[in-house]
Amino acid sequence: MSIIYVLIPLAIIIVAIAIAIFFWAVKSNQFDDLDRQGYSILYDDDLPPEEKKLAEERKKLNE
Repeated sequence: MSIIYVLIPLAIIIVAIAIAIFFWAVKSNQFDDLDRQGYSILYDDDLPPEEKKLAEERKKLNE
């Protein structure tokens, strides 16, 4: 029964930390553009030329 006196404050502290992290993420605009990362895997335009060349060579090897 005495463990309750430890677990309840511990649970309150963990919940408070989780809420603080959530509000920090919202304040720092982590949730503004949720679609960009999903579409970024479809396009190779963001690769530097060296990596593009390596990707093309790997593609030829796999064919």
